[in-house]
Amino acid sequence: MRISMPLTSLLAAVTVTGGLLLTGPAPAMAASTVEVTTAAQLKTALANARPGATIHLADGTYKGNFNATAPATASARITLTGSAEAVLTASGGYGLHLNGASYWTVSGLTVTGGQKGIMIDASQGVIVDGVTVHGLAMEGVHFRDSSADGVIRNSRIYDTGNDGGGKGEGVYVGTANTLSDNSDRVQILDNIIGPDVGGENVDVKEGTTGTRIIGNTFDGSGLTGANCDDSWVDVKGDDVLVQNNTGTHTSNDGYQTHTQQPGWGCGTVFKDNRSTLTGATGPTQLAVDVTNDGTDCKTTVYTSNTVTGGKGLTNIGVTS
Repeated sequence: MRISMPLTSLLAAVTVTGGLLLTGPAPAMAASTVEVTTAAQLKTALANARPGATIHLADGTYKGNFNATAPATASARITLTGSAEAVLTASGGYGLHLNGASYWTVSGLTVTGGQKGIMIDASQGVIVDGVTVHGLAMEGVHFRDSSADGVIRNSRIYDTGNDGGGKGEGVYVGTANTLSDNSDRVQILDNIIGPDVGGENVDVKEGTTGTRIIGNTFDGSGLTGANCDDSWVDVKGDDVLVQNNTGTHTSNDGYQTHTQQPGWGCGTVFKDNRSTLTGATGPTQLAVDVTNDGTDCKTTVYTSNTVTGGKGLTNIGVTS
């Protein structure tokens, strides 16, 4: 006699045949959403976050320094989200610190006050999307301690570097004066950075490889000249692509490349960028100022880049 049963029942059945235990797949765990309305609730939610969870912030002010240390996975990300009216406000230190918090997505909210805005340490695959970061003593968003494959996109960063020390970069990739910070393949996409950013809008440090800087709008009206901060973007890492960005208001150049450590700052490609240097007063006033082009350290500047004002497009040959 044949016994028929639905496939779903068959998969759920447990049968022992020839000593082999057959079981159906474990049921998938439903993703959870935690609704947060206070700073205390936010700290608890960050501490208890698990892969697949979403932490949703109600509009309001969340005072303090907020830390996330729980890693997620590429297939089950942890999301921290809220509108621009959900404001993390710090009086010192980091507004939001992702430390070992791989595969988090941070979206929509605002971070202000404190020393630095969003600090990403030893965290792989972090996505920062549609946030607002402003009103800081130092930099806005920093990928550090080998935080590879990160993304910041569709975000607004302004009013940084208020301590006046020239350390107010909008987006900072890597660590100065070391090659051990391999924050590689960071993507900086479609952001508005500036005005009143007290360092470069984007600073890419030696030891990092494969940064992509695409589709951004830069305003360098906050450049102070301290620590040689006199361009929208300074590239000291390898194999960086700078494409389809628009920049205005600089004290000197639009983009610069440097070799800060031997063998680094090489392979940068510039294409389709639009630079307005009107009002620049620095010594070179170039859209792309290349300080390290050579046989073993090439930079490519395409003719698709344009410049208004200043002293020219670049100081090296261009590629059509």
